[in-house]
Amino acid sequence: MALTACATLVVGSDSIAAIRQWAARTSQQVLQRLGAYRDPFTGLFTVPSERTFRRVLADLDAAALDAAISGYVADVTRQDVPAPRLPDTPGPAEREQRRAAQWQLTHPIPDGLLPAALDGKVSRPARTEQGGRVFLVGAISHEHGVILGQCQVADKQGEGPAARTLLPQLEVTGMVLTPEALHTTTTTARLITEQLEAHYILLVKGNQPLARAAAHALLSGPDADWSDTTAIDDDHGHGRTERRTLRTTAADDSLFPGARQAFRLGRDVSDLDGTWTSKEIVFGITSLPAEAAGPAHLNHYERAHRGVENRLNWVRDVMFKEGHSQVRTGSAPRAMASFRNLAISTIRLAGRVNISRACRDLLDHNDAFVVYNI
Repeated sequence: MALTACATLVVGSDSIAAIRQWAARTSQQVLQRLGAYRDPFTGLFTVPSERTFRRVLADLDAAALDAAISGYVADVTRQDVPAPRLPDTPGPAEREQRRAAQWQLTHPIPDGLLPAALDGKVSRPARTEQGGRVFLVGAISHEHGVILGQCQVADKQGEGPAARTLLPQLEVTGMVLTPEALHTTTTTARLITEQLEAHYILLVKGNQPLARAAAHALLSGPDADWSDTTAIDDDHGHGRTERRTLRTTAADDSLFPGARQAFRLGRDVSDLDGTWTSKEIVFGITSLPAEAAGPAHLNHYERAHRGVENRLNWVRDVMFKEGHSQVRTGSAPRAMASFRNLAISTIRLAGRVNISRACRDLLDHNDAFVVYNI
């Protein structure tokens, strides 16, 4: 498992055969530190066969593996254990690193509670024993971009029950959770506010028509009437300009369990020449009171939540080619997804932004072991 974790940092986009091939080049000194089997006849430490890699990954307790990985990530974010260290190519900072630094200057994070998003992802080629798809639900930190935990959706059940199983396993007390709109249910809201003692920011769409109609009625009116409780954020990039206008009003449990504010978010997109091309309006509710999170906070949280798709799903599908993986047996698909989560979290905890560049910096074989302080 330690070999797999290290190999995923470098060849995680390839097959188990590639992971075993990479591990076979491991030095005798590292294998000794890992406690590898020592052949009594040759005196050499040996690497398991590809068949053993496949068998172990297929028979793993995937839930226990996710718990161990999320525990490690939590320990690093709390600074209970040292942050991982990554080698860097000499020279000026990478382009993405410079852009991230510039973004922090132009879009400072408002003081507030730590936010985390919930999102689901299907492992396309993999199948469960019953023939269904392997669907995983994960929690990712807005601030660090690390994966806080993951669980698998049971067959013939929805993403909602899986999320309600995952959240109590995580240390989310006092955090702000931003699930997808399909999690906007009274059961999830009560779980977050009453049992977990956390806060939620939920979008209200077609699955909650009464709450949406009530929020619409509370927040209707011209912009001039809401100037005191409105925040506007402009962003330029990717060949377009986006303006996000968020207005808020007080709410209570009659709107939704634990609700303290309702908000209306307008997203206007234009070309770089200033011609507006699209407009979208969504409504939402939050358990955060106005003194804890004003319109600027909610605007920031909602924008950061939309980045989850790029920071998790896109990285696993494109950078690590998860959508093309041929691993299908037993727990192996979920286990490999967990090791990819670990690799992504490790790179980001080390302060790196560009996943591809970080992996290329680890092409020196032994560097991958230094990252985890093995």
